[in-house]
Amino acid sequence: MQAMTDQPVQIGELAKTLGITTRTIRYYEEIGLMGPSERLGGGARTYSREDILRLKFILKLKELGISLKEMQELAENFDINQQSFGTITPKLLEILDIHIGKVDQKIANLASLRKEIVDYRSRITDILQGNTPVVS
Repeated sequence: MQAMTDQPVQIGELAKTLGITTRTIRYYEEIGLMGPSERLGGGARTYSREDILRLKFILKLKELGISLKEMQELAENFDINQQSFGTITPKLLEILDIHIGKVDQKIANLASLRKEIVDYRSRITDILQGNTPVVS
């Protein structure tokens, strides 16, 4: 893909560059995450620099674990307010804070699980070494 020029990029080239399918891009359009694409004479979809940046933003949110529903809320808020980052940022921060809390909880759960596994392993080692009687 051209290095982020103002020239439109066709859907196949965009999908290949971003490592996604053309179907994924069309689906994001269908559910309203992206606006409708421009079409060439033969009907092929093309994307502007702004479209590409928006798609990259969507992919980054997906990578962070943001749900499609949450992305739709952000996109709706963004578009209703003339694509003002001042309106999307508070909602995005709220969603990210929720996900940070979920990640923190998962980390705590994994730490607890790790401790239980280490303790269990230690008890098994003690039994095998004859340091602890086997309880029936």
